Amino acid sequence: MAGKTVAIASDHAGVNLKTTLKTDLEADGYDVLDLGTNGPESVDYPDFGFALAEAIADGRAEKGVLVCGSGIGISIAANRNPAVRAAVVTNALTARLARQHNDANVVCFGERLVGSEVARDAMKVFLETEFEGGRHARRVDKLSQAQN
Repeated sequence: MAGKTVAIASDHAGVNLKTTLKTDLEADGYDVLDLGTNGPESVDYPDFGFALAEAIADGRAEKGVLVCGSGIGISIAANRNPAVRAAVVTNALTARLARQHNDANVVCFGERLVGSEVARDAMKVFLETEFEGGRHARRVDKLSQAQN
């Protein structure tokens, strides 16, 4: 996996899981772009979702991992950027489907909802799964189009 950059970020409610997932990424040979936060002090999750989305949009990272308390708020923030398709996942199956069917490029976890072992497995599946294309490609293309 050398040469593949994965951005990672969390708010204060996700910092413990973020640290665990970052260690796994590094052990698997990914280049990791850590966008914070790195401590328990209260921060605003949109700031970290936006920062990771910008890293995807400008090409500093190919994929991303986000963590907050539920995974929901930080995914909403990241999905404001049309270059991002962030999916909240709860297990390896939802991670695989997010990649296969939705070409998700950011995986989101809720530290308060998903155990670390489940998240570690889901992240690995997410990063190893390819987009199927085909009938899904047309639908995914629509996700980046502005709505009137």
